[in-house]
Amino acid sequence: MSIKDKFFLERDKAVPVVIDVQEKLCVAMDHKVLGKLTRNIGILLETAAELKLPVLVTEQYVKGLGSTLPELKEKAAAAPCFEKMAFSSCGSPDFVEALKASGRSQVIVTGMETHVCVLQTVIELREAGFEVHLVKDAVMSRSKQNWQTAIEAMTLTGAVPTCTESAMFQLLKVAGTEEFKKLSKLVR
Repeated sequence: MSIKDKFFLERDKAVPVVIDVQEKLCVAMDHKVLGKLTRNIGILLETAAELKLPVLVTEQYVKGLGSTLPELKEKAAAAPCFEKMAFSSCGSPDFVEALKASGRSQVIVTGMETHVCVLQTVIELREAGFEVHLVKDAVMSRSKQNWQTAIEAMTLTGAVPTCTESAMFQLLKVAGTEEFKKLSKLVR
């Protein structure tokens, strides 16, 4: 695999995944960081919609943690949502089946908490042979130390650390298109 193949997202290979950004879990988060997280995930969901990328959403123990935040649920309205009890999204056979059925090999990972569900999902995705692009400004934990430790661990697995704008512009590839004109406004 070339360096470019590892580090560049391709729209025909990529699938964004939103892990457990749920109402009751969000209450425990730093609201300033949460605002940035939801904005960035929203940008990636709008990018996915414009570029016609499939999106997958997971929710951990909905009875206790509630549903995905309404503003994100609205932007991912067409996306299948998989309830799970396992911390890893890969603990949901339906999630794994949908991911494989997508035919995509690059997983753009967002969500919470970085050191629990996101970390375990990334490890299992890497073990299964997926290229993982970890959007650092679209994952969070209650503690910055837990977030940082998980980022380091996921990078050691071979996950590619990235940010919202890098992911969006890699998927766009070029300026001047109608897609670029529409989506670039999201990051101004």
